[in-house]
Amino acid sequence: MNLSSVQTEPTRTRADVQALLEKPLLDLVFEAAAVHRQHQDAGYVQCSQLLSIKTGGCPEDCNYCSQSAHFSTPVAKEPLMEVDQVLASAKQAKEGGADRFCMGAAWREVKDGPEFDQVLNMVREVKALGMETCVTLGMLTKGQAQRLKEAGLDYYNHNLDTGRDHYDKVITTRSYDDRLETLNAVREADLNVCCGGILGLGEKSSDRAQLLLELASMSPPPESVPINSLVAVEGTPLGETAPVDWSEFVRVIAAARILMPSATLRLSAGRGEMSEEAQALCFLAGANSIFMGDELLTTPNPAPDSDAALLSKLGLRTQATP
Repeated sequence: MNLSSVQTEPTRTRADVQALLEKPLLDLVFEAAAVHRQHQDAGYVQCSQLLSIKTGGCPEDCNYCSQSAHFSTPVAKEPLMEVDQVLASAKQAKEGGADRFCMGAAWREVKDGPEFDQVLNMVREVKALGMETCVTLGMLTKGQAQRLKEAGLDYYNHNLDTGRDHYDKVITTRSYDDRLETLNAVREADLNVCCGGILGLGEKSSDRAQLLLELASMSPPPESVPINSLVAVEGTPLGETAPVDWSEFVRVIAAARILMPSATLRLSAGRGEMSEEAQALCFLAGANSIFMGDELLTTPNPAPDSDAALLSKLGLRTQATP
């Protein structure tokens, strides 16, 4: 089935989504909170952990990324990790309260061979711990997606990043349709789709509306939708970009919840720069997953103790809650 341009609601348009984003903020959050409670357990937050299993040297030119070989950044190139190293990290994550483990490799695309076989073993070993598994490895074929499924993978992450109209201002080495083709391969292998975007790439509100419409119009919509706020990295073309205002982030979370009631909405990169109050509004608006750990691939993340304290203040449960 084709994930592109298949609308679940015939009347839904980019203008409709734009109007949603432009609602008075508290009205928008109120509507999203009601939708969240109709479709989800609003008192529960899933905890994930993300590990960079192969860092740096990526041939893509994503203007936000510290791992691109096109830019001079503080991130050093590192080889693919060994399976036992990844398994040790996964065990530590589980002990820390995570029930989902995500593995990311800085590749343009998956290539058959020893390294892919190694990743398949990582998936098998992490799945054997009883954790939900997710990988992001770049573009892949239908056959590769099927092999990941057979290894026990639950989710494949491949973000659209931004709206189609703004995409080529951020990335030129891979097209929007390339991304959709990979997502089609993921769906045809009966894997869950993890697909979201990044705020703060110089996009307009209309670009955010276009992204949200693309996601919500997939048939079915992604089961997992990570929403990131740009973490500006020195040496990248977007390294001097000012952070997105917290209210804009909340708007996108709320609109995403209304448009995709059953999805898991993940507060992802940039959360370390958000106040507790802003995060609380995101949870109220329908966010129901966070990433634990000190880093998200190569960017800072809130300390586990501060996350536990915030969730306790808000009365939110996790798998680790007694």
